[in-house]
Amino acid sequence: MRLKSFLKDVDHDRIVAAIVSAEARSRGEIRVHASSRAVADARKAAADQFERLGMAGTAERNGILIYVAPLSRSFAIVGDSGIDEKCGPGFWQEVASAMEQEFRAGHYTDGIVRGVERAGDVLARNYPRDAGATDRNELPDSVSED
Repeated sequence: MRLKSFLKDVDHDRIVAAIVSAEARSRGEIRVHASSRAVADARKAAADQFERLGMAGTAERNGILIYVAPLSRSFAIVGDSGIDEKCGPGFWQEVASAMEQEFRAGHYTDGIVRGVERAGDVLARNYPRDAGATDRNELPDSVSED
């Protein structure tokens, strides 16, 4: 699937709303990125994009990237070191499985939203908002693309 077709098929507003909602429950950061390139290894490409997007610069190392490469029909979810320490590798496979079911059915927005919601659940559990404290949004709440 071409990136333009993929981006046309997904509901950006719904994805951004899911990101905003997930981040409102925690001190974490979530981003979604769609790549126009064919990638042989989505996890490596996601890790590289994580760095390019400056996601390793969050104060608590609690950023999560959902990376989608429509041309390769692949995706990956990567988290910063703080997230990996708290939830372990099994969590990422759980999120990926939920997203994959929706993607196989052609429900791309639903798959991404499901991934954002699950990521938000982990962030809320491990990085809850401090009562009365304001949380600075460290990263844009948008779907980036290359």
